[in-house]
Amino acid sequence: MGFLNSIRKPFKYTQYNAAFIIIGLNIAVYLLLSMIPQFKLYLSLNVIMVVEYHMYWQFLTYMFVHGSFTHILFNMLAVLFFGIAVERALGSKEFLLLYFVSGVLCGVISFIVYYFSGQYFILLMGASGAIYALLLAYAVIFPRTRIYIWGVLPVSAPLLVAAYAGIEIANQLFSIQGGVAHMTHLAGFAVAWLYFIVRMGINPWKVWKDAYR
Repeated sequence: MGFLNSIRKPFKYTQYNAAFIIIGLNIAVYLLLSMIPQFKLYLSLNVIMVVEYHMYWQFLTYMFVHGSFTHILFNMLAVLFFGIAVERALGSKEFLLLYFVSGVLCGVISFIVYYFSGQYFILLMGASGAIYALLLAYAVIFPRTRIYIWGVLPVSAPLLVAAYAGIEIANQLFSIQGGVAHMTHLAGFAVAWLYFIVRMGINPWKVWKDAYR
C-alpha cells in the first residue's frame, strides 16, 4: 500500500497553459521539418533506428512529428478542445504526466509490435496516441458532457470514446485506412485507462456507469 500511495500522491495544483505550449512545440517541429524533411528519419519512431543506431529519444520525439498539414491540424485541434479542459481539471503537472506517459508508452507498445511482426521500415509519427489518451481522460472527467459531431449530432463523451474504440478495432482487424496507426490509437485508450486506475484510483467504467444510472 505504501508504494501505491506514493504513486497516487497528487501534485500541487498549478495551471500554466501547458496544452498551448505543446501545440506551439508541435507547430515549431512541423515548420522545422518542412524546411529540413530529412530530420523526420531521426525524430520519427523506427525499429531499425532504435535497435541499430540506439536513437532512444524517438520514443518521445515521434509525438511531435506530423506527416502533413491535415495531420497536425486535426491533432492540434484535439489538444485544443480536449487538452485544455483536461489540464484545467487536473492541473498542468498531472496533465503533462498523463500526456507524456501515454505518448511514450504508446510508442513502446507500437515498437514492440513492429519489432516482433517484422515491420522494420514503418516511421511512426504523430501525437495521436497521447491525444486518444486525452479523449478518454476527458470522457472520465466530464462523463455527462455532450460533444457535437460536425456541430450537429450530440454524442456523450463516453459514447464517443466507445465509438472511436470500435472504429479503431475494426480498422486494425480489417486493415482499413492503411498508413494510420490504429494500434497506437487503441494503445492510447488502454494506457489512459490504466493511468486512471493506477495513478488516480479511478475506474473509468464505474464513473460512466454511475453517471448514467
